[in-house]
Amino acid sequence: MGFVDRFGAMHDSANTPDLLRPPAFTRRFRAGLGRALDAILPPRCPATGDIVDRPGMLSPAFWQDLTFIAPPSCSCCGLPFALDLDGADVLCAACLAEPFVFDHARAAVVYNDASRKLILGFKYGDRLHALQTFTPWLLRCGAELIAQSDVIVPVPLHRRRLWLRRFNQSALLAHGLAKATGLPCLPAGLQRLRHTPPQKGLTREQRRRNVANVFQVTPHQQNKIAGKRVLLMDDVFTSGATLNACARVLRDNGATAVNVLTLARVTREDFT
Repeated sequence: MGFVDRFGAMHDSANTPDLLRPPAFTRRFRAGLGRALDAILPPRCPATGDIVDRPGMLSPAFWQDLTFIAPPSCSCCGLPFALDLDGADVLCAACLAEPFVFDHARAAVVYNDASRKLILGFKYGDRLHALQTFTPWLLRCGAELIAQSDVIVPVPLHRRRLWLRRFNQSALLAHGLAKATGLPCLPAGLQRLRHTPPQKGLTREQRRRNVANVFQVTPHQQNKIAGKRVLLMDDVFTSGATLNACARVLRDNGATAVNVLTLARVTREDFT
């Protein structure tokens, strides 16, 4: 059992002090109850609702519609290349023309119809159990970046949007990854200074202007950012404008490196 705090981070009993944890008998009872419920209500694919072998699994029919990102890709933004270009540090045309502030970005899957269905269900449909699906993907595609990081910081929501949505999906992803890796998570490391219109439908330049001077490092978190290698987390890398704006303020507040990890990556000049 767990709860989501006002910053969008999910907490569970494993992080509860021993004095506040229920007795061993109660924990065994709850584990047994969970197995009984699985027998009555078997785990289902978070995308199709089909019965699967274990929580977090996807049905085979849906799995084949996902496109997982693998090398070769841009060494900076992680954009997958159609051809294997010779060299480990090859940049895409966009990164050559205008480099990002962050060091490297990686994503698990291409943002297509299948991954969109999963992510929107998680983001707006309260399908929080999809974390069991997403965390292994992030561990696999982000292994190199995770090894280079000291702390995980999610892209924040404005308090108005957080109130409407009730949780920050990026913070939930960050917490899930922190639990799996042991890295500390700062769900309130960054904050939005003002509410902005959604990025959907905006051009690349409009997106950049929309998030200019929107983020800051939360004042009481500055000492946890300075001198650290930060892993910045979001659900989807679209144009990179929001991630770049966050990376800039993290750098300005003393982060020695900023890498980006997302679930999905838009691979076309189409941000709708």
